[in-house]
Amino acid sequence: MNIDSSIEEEIKERITAGNKAYHVHKKLFTSKLISRNVKLHLYNTLIRPIVTYASETWVLKESMIKKLMIFERKIMRKIVGPTRSEDGYWRIKTKQEINDILKGKNIIGFIKKQRLNWLGHVERMNEDNNVKKIYRWKPIAKRPIGRPKLRWEDDVSEDIKSLNVRNWKNETQDRVRWKKVVEQARTLYKL
Repeated sequence: MNIDSSIEEEIKERITAGNKAYHVHKKLFTSKLISRNVKLHLYNTLIRPIVTYASETWVLKESMIKKLMIFERKIMRKIVGPTRSEDGYWRIKTKQEINDILKGKNIIGFIKKQRLNWLGHVERMNEDNNVKKIYRWKPIAKRPIGRPKLRWEDDVSEDIKSLNVRNWKNETQDRVRWKKVVEQARTLYKL
């Protein structure tokens, strides 16, 4: 986080780390001996966790969503390779083809799932826990003039609204029901 309370630099560093992780394991991802499903599993276990480290606390702006989606599509195109068209020419996979390969479980859906999971965890904490105190804390200073910046709580509330979850604070208290809501969020953000 920087002076402006922005995490854009952190996300850029995470994307750079994800690119490095891909290049470290490039032989695995370009190997003809490894199936596509295994490569997707390797991506989900070797690269995506590096990029989404600490993403539970991120406030996602449209520009950051675009950068994360571009990163994921770029890596997926390298992993699955080109497609041969009917006229014999090779072409890269389209956005829709990449989304079909991922089955709608893209990096943004994963981040939103992680955030909802964290929200449930914080809501179930005791009231005297420091994390819960910070979550509930309201500043007493005046707000600056202009449109307020999007807060984490606002961003997560939008996710909950799009899932049509009513009375979500009670839902978080039951781990099993909340886990179903979190799993539903995986396919929330399809591009």
